[in-house]
Amino acid sequence: MNKARAMAACLAVSLLVAGCGNGSGQAGSAGGDAFSFAIKSDPGLLDPAQVQNTTTYTALSLAYDTLVNIGSDGRVVSGLATKWDVAPSSVTFTLRRGVTCADGSPVTASTIAANVAHITDPATKSPAYGVVVPEGLKAKADNRARTVTLSTPKPFAFILQSTRYLFMVCGKGLKERSLLKNGTSGSGPFQLTSARPNQSYTYTRRTDYTWGPGGATASDPAMPDSVVLKVVGSESTAANLLLSHQLNAAQFAGPDRARVTKVPGITTTDRPNGTQEFFFHQGAGHPGHDPAVRKALLQAVDLDALGAIATGGTGKRPTGLVMPPRPCPGDTVTGHLPAYAPRAAEAALEAAGWHRSGEGVRRKNGQKLTLRMIYGTSGGETTAAAAEYLADAWKKVGADVRLRALSDAAYGEVESVTQDWDVDWAPLGVTLPTQLLGALSGPFTPDGGNFAHLTNKTYEDLTAQATKLPGAAGCAKWARSESALFDSGDLIPVIDKTLTTATYNATFRIDAGLFDPTSIRMTGGGK
Repeated sequence: MNKARAMAACLAVSLLVAGCGNGSGQAGSAGGDAFSFAIKSDPGLLDPAQVQNTTTYTALSLAYDTLVNIGSDGRVVSGLATKWDVAPSSVTFTLRRGVTCADGSPVTASTIAANVAHITDPATKSPAYGVVVPEGLKAKADNRARTVTLSTPKPFAFILQSTRYLFMVCGKGLKERSLLKNGTSGSGPFQLTSARPNQSYTYTRRTDYTWGPGGATASDPAMPDSVVLKVVGSESTAANLLLSHQLNAAQFAGPDRARVTKVPGITTTDRPNGTQEFFFHQGAGHPGHDPAVRKALLQAVDLDALGAIATGGTGKRPTGLVMPPRPCPGDTVTGHLPAYAPRAAEAALEAAGWHRSGEGVRRKNGQKLTLRMIYGTSGGETTAAAAEYLADAWKKVGADVRLRALSDAAYGEVESVTQDWDVDWAPLGVTLPTQLLGALSGPFTPDGGNFAHLTNKTYEDLTAQATKLPGAAGCAKWARSESALFDSGDLIPVIDKTLTTATYNATFRIDAGLFDPTSIRMTGGGK
């Protein structure tokens, strides 16, 4: 998987997590207890400049602040900054007074500038640079005025919103990055006080914290004194622990969600968790190079049935490529995908010069209509079933379909290096439209991140215009650019996966893998 796709997926797809009890006994039930929450894998290196998976982002979001936060409605609210002035290629933040690091040192404009300088330093080799942090980003600090200005060489549409993923290291960790191997050095409402790799991570509440989202504090007596993240790799195990009241919360993507739904004492909610989609390779010599073939192949597929198969009936019809809460609301999908019409698909293939041979497979100039489709085994049984469904639909209209299931390591090699594919089931989850640009336009793989060799001029023109407009001012153009991709059959959004969040004796908010730690409350009346 290329860097742009890997990082976009890493940053945007909500974590599959589950919570676990505080060591013994049942999960906490009132303020002052521990809030237990499990993560599916160990977060590894805890340096915010070196994050490469969503588990780490979840762990870091408890201990680190960002300049701004994103509310549940997608609007920007305060964080370390109380106000901001946005221009097409810069944003100036005014910082809150009295913010301190967990070690007691002050957080200043120079602290923010030092974080930006570290990430953008080529020697750091930060995976966030060029994806979350725009290339060429500079920071200018004025400690006396409590302002810091972030600027880019060219306009960057969501320069304000992108800082939601820029966790600010402060205090000793800013100079001694080795402290961040398995520790934290942030100004957030919780501080890591115990790290047991592959087992659990315990964070202790800072009662002096007063600069959370919109000015939220950590003084509410219903907040837990500590948060315990425990590594629980199995959803089945997480469900067992939740049902036995040894968990305060868990999120389920698989069949175990049914076990925790409608259980007395446990509340559940469903949220989108990234779009399941597939691409046609449009390079020369690939069937998908011809837009008529792409349209015909799409007419041969019942996308509603495919989506149900891909998610086991738990998904939702997609309305766009960006996960909620979106900076640009609206539906960019409806009306921009062809209707299911297999007879029309056959006629379109005939018109495009692909005629059935005696064996039933279509040929053009002696060449078979061969579709080599790849998909990742990490998608599980439902992804494999979706691939089989596509293969069957396309075989019925005369294609020779060859499925290839690949491990994560092999998938990246085939997709971006050997390019030995014609159809790619490539789920994506992003929180900003700008995170898609490298994968959907620009230089082709291996020179760039455009792995499907897309050349959609409408998309390129509209996004070029939208990137020059700050925030919501460009939303109409971003929306039209997405729809242009679907109109051309460049990528096909099939279904949004969902996560079921189940909670016991607690409430909290987590979006795109990031906690709002000041939202955690213990609500139970007894154990």
